[in-house]
Amino acid sequence: MTKVSAARLTRTRGESGATALLFITDRCPVGCGHCSVDSRADSPKITDFALFEQIVDALAASSLPLIGISGGEPFVERRGLPLAVERLAAAGKEIVVYTSGFWGRAGAPPPDWAKRVLGLCDTVVLSTDAFHASQIAGERYVAAARAIAEAGTHIVVQVMDMDGMPDQATALLEEALGANWHDHAELALTQPVRQGRAETLFVEGPHRRGKDFGTCQAAAVPVVRYDGVVSACCNEGVVMGRGPSAIRRRCRTGEEVSAALDGYTRHAFFHALRAPGFGALMMLPEFADLAEQRFASICHLCWAVTARLGEDAVDDPFYRTLSLIGKETAHDAQ
Repeated sequence: MTKVSAARLTRTRGESGATALLFITDRCPVGCGHCSVDSRADSPKITDFALFEQIVDALAASSLPLIGISGGEPFVERRGLPLAVERLAAAGKEIVVYTSGFWGRAGAPPPDWAKRVLGLCDTVVLSTDAFHASQIAGERYVAAARAIAEAGTHIVVQVMDMDGMPDQATALLEEALGANWHDHAELALTQPVRQGRAETLFVEGPHRRGKDFGTCQAAAVPVVRYDGVVSACCNEGVVMGRGPSAIRRRCRTGEEVSAALDGYTRHAFFHALRAPGFGALMMLPEFADLAEQRFASICHLCWAVTARLGEDAVDDPFYRTLSLIGKETAHDAQ
């Protein structure tokens, strides 16, 4: 078991071919008002376990060294989560699970199946903020943090950098793990994501011209949903079915999942989004009209651009060359 720090998670997401995310369920019993995927207690979850096993086996057989598991809330999948973690661990993958800690039980250990999962993970990202706190009692969160630490697993506490929330997270860690909580955990500050229920909760930032956007390090880092949908990036809207079809595929077998993972990981156009990025692409004739248009985010611009892609963009030699030039330019600038 290794420690996957918050800094390493960020670096890994910035490297194509280094990681993928298993979106294991839509379901979550917490119901936070800022949920970026609109997960609810009655949202869909795994129903086709034969397909799900093929999905997990495709991830296990891939060359991707680190697999994240998210949702929804992964710990609602009492059958699917242990299955995935055990098979991925057996394949030598590093595993990072994202959870709210709702399963923590004050004064009692977690169920045996959950303890087994925690012991096989390299890192658990344990989210907290004012929205989680309104639904999950502090005692539960503290119990979850203790259980993770007792399993010998590193904790990354993901918390929004606003309204004193980092201080509240620190207080919970001190209560759970004592003054030396840094030995077991670290804080990772985040910003609100305007997707799902949060789309109307947070104030939208200023719109920017297409040519003013830079690179996207999430491109070509695929997400595999429990029902066989594979997307080219971790945008929550894309995972849930929004955006153009070029950034999402429906797979019905493990072989198709493997092909989609490989296709998105090496996709020439998505590598061009990583470097040199959108500013350079806006100078191309086929996207020139988007250069002066204003977009709410880099994701909205991406949807406008990828809606125009043809099938040949996967292996297009022009985009491949452009991405290689952009990568070399970025390397020289470091």
